Amino acid sequence: MPLAGIATAIAARAAPHDKDWFAYKTSEAAPQEFLAGVLSRELGLDFAPSDIALTSGAFAAISVALRLLLDAGDEAIYSEPAWFCYEPMLRLADAVPKKVMLAGDRFDLDLSAIDAAIGPKTRLVIVNTPHNPTGRIYDRATLEDLAGILDRASARYGRRILLFSDEPYRRLRFDGRDFTSPAAIYPWTLIAYSYGKVLLAPGQRLGYLALSPLMDAGLRKKIGDAIFPVQMAIGWAWPNAVMQYALPDLETLTIDVAALTRKRDRLTDALSAAGAKMLKPEGTFYLWGKWPPGDPAAHWERLADRNVFVLPGSLMNTPDWFRISLTASEAMVEKALPAFSSFGS
Repeated sequence: MPLAGIATAIAARAAPHDKDWFAYKTSEAAPQEFLAGVLSRELGLDFAPSDIALTSGAFAAISVALRLLLDAGDEAIYSEPAWFCYEPMLRLADAVPKKVMLAGDRFDLDLSAIDAAIGPKTRLVIVNTPHNPTGRIYDRATLEDLAGILDRASARYGRRILLFSDEPYRRLRFDGRDFTSPAAIYPWTLIAYSYGKVLLAPGQRLGYLALSPLMDAGLRKKIGDAIFPVQMAIGWAWPNAVMQYALPDLETLTIDVAALTRKRDRLTDALSAAGAKMLKPEGTFYLWGKWPPGDPAAHWERLADRNVFVLPGSLMNTPDWFRISLTASEAMVEKALPAFSSFGS
């Protein structure tokens, strides 16, 4: 069930205060100002309200960014396994997806592969941290190395390559891990964020697109001024009025990370004992594992026959792996354990 505070916040903001309470809403000044303060404290950057565009979730933030930044035929690089909507969204923007694989069984960013994939048509590199599906959080040193690659490539090809940081799981981190946003390292970065993950309420669409305050003023203003018409043109990609009013109340809420940690550890132990190779997540609410020896499709069917469903890695171009959502209840986890204990047989 949803967090009780969500309903309380929405109900409190649903009663109209004036005749324009439910009028058309773009990025309202009050939530922009509120978010500028929150983001500045969280990421250690000096955000201005104008750096932040409220969107109907990270989906809309990504769509706005792709339509805004990419001309037809421009290339955008991202690493697989990846969220399976990047490719169709890029194609809808008439851009060309260029995919590289994450490195090894730790699924590190393969900086050499990214560097090799950059060419004269590259306009954008997408980084998802914490990463769906692996749960990896990319450290500052890795992001600094990536920034160096993008700087050198931008100089080589005579136009600035932009970085898009997809951060909807930013606050869902395990074991007290730190988080560094690429926006704090590479000035030409845009951030997408969604409240749907931390609230576990993806149907209440609320998120934002933010520009790094380190971006040079000219480009920052040019992009900022262009966001409004793009949001309007793609179908009014702003959150509804009540969600914007409720944002300060929703900001204080979160799903129980301690409970996620217990489920992560319980499932990791059980699946490892059953012959799977598990990658302990640093963030997100996913668990990423490698099937035991044998046919991955047969393993999946065996689980499904017992009404236990996981996401097959084949949907993310990584067929030897699978993803489990830790948002399942603890009762569901316990019910699934017998199936997991025998799924390799």
